[in-house]
Amino acid sequence: MEPVILTLNAGSSSIKFAAFRFGNNRELKPLASGQIEGLGATAKGEATMAAGEKTDVALDQSDGPVGHEAGVRAILGWLGKAGDAGQVAAVGHRVVHGGPDLVQPALVDDATIAKLRALIPLAPLHQPHNIAGIEATMKAFPSIPQVACFDTAFHRSHPFVEDTFALPRSYYDEGVRRYGFHGLSYEYITRELRTVAPRIAEGKVIIAHLGNGASMCAVKAGRSIASTMSFTALDGLAMGTRCGQIDPGVLLYLMAEKKMSADQISDLLYKDSGLKGMSGLSQDMRELEASDQPAARDAIAYFVARARRELGALAAALDGADAIVFTAGIGEHAWRVREAILAGMEWMGVHLDREANRAGVQIITVPASPTIAYVIPTDEELMIAEHTVAAARIAPPRPGDGLG
Repeated sequence: MEPVILTLNAGSSSIKFAAFRFGNNRELKPLASGQIEGLGATAKGEATMAAGEKTDVALDQSDGPVGHEAGVRAILGWLGKAGDAGQVAAVGHRVVHGGPDLVQPALVDDATIAKLRALIPLAPLHQPHNIAGIEATMKAFPSIPQVACFDTAFHRSHPFVEDTFALPRSYYDEGVRRYGFHGLSYEYITRELRTVAPRIAEGKVIIAHLGNGASMCAVKAGRSIASTMSFTALDGLAMGTRCGQIDPGVLLYLMAEKKMSADQISDLLYKDSGLKGMSGLSQDMRELEASDQPAARDAIAYFVARARRELGALAAALDGADAIVFTAGIGEHAWRVREAILAGMEWMGVHLDREANRAGVQIITVPASPTIAYVIPTDEELMIAEHTVAAARIAPPRPGDGLG
């Protein structure tokens, strides 16, 4: 039988998962993906098989609200009914923060958990839930390898000037740095470019990961040199519910004049700002594009304006750009947003092909464009699965070990 690699992305109220078969040609073949939503409240789960068939993931809510441990058990139960739970060979976990030292996927043990806990102050809204997912899976599968894959790791190649703030050096030394996030997505896109356009992949590339969480990254010769996100996943672009770049003086004002607590400010910046806060309508770009409300148009215009500003800044960090890649939900599907971001960008060599952009093909610039713009779907789960196979040293099945 082919072993199964399970990937988990545990958040505060959801667990996203994917399962892959690992064949004797060392290929990871998608088996299923899904999500459990509403942890701590009225949870529900759904899975989609590789062929497209959707099924419910049964949840036991007889003992009250479903938490991470019960959610993991439900995923494993669903895999068991699909005939694959007993074949799980390793589990890979998306972990938001690896700090300055965890720069490679790591096998999880007690020491790793301790290091992850020490990073909670750097990512208080994400890291505890990532750890909860790991611990729940370790309890369910105590004898199989667990691998932590870090969203910050890809950016640890930043030069000092892109890694620091203009604060006393002691803060940098204790870990107050520009870490950058969405690294698993950027790593996947960088690898895909080596297949799609090998010459471009060795050059200067700006990748725009535009989704509910949004950031952009400058990549030179396959290595990250600058990112719009920094100490937390708040900085840079406007996002679904997060504010993006903001004057620190605003936060001082909220504290001094509005008497807001740290928790209240955190809720404002993370949960009630961005597209949702500006529009007063929705964090979903599709709903905003369909709306005729002026506030919805203003929210989209601000999202585009920030992306254009960061595009220029990252081009300066690279001394020019050979290519721009759009990815993630908005980047892959919102052609109007792509068009608005690239409109008038001929000064940096971008000559948009509007028909190609609206058709959603891979290359959306004209053939003679000095800077090429691509649309490439990301696959963070596959990246996690590949790291998990490597870190856990999973061997493919030998011929004759089963039907596979």
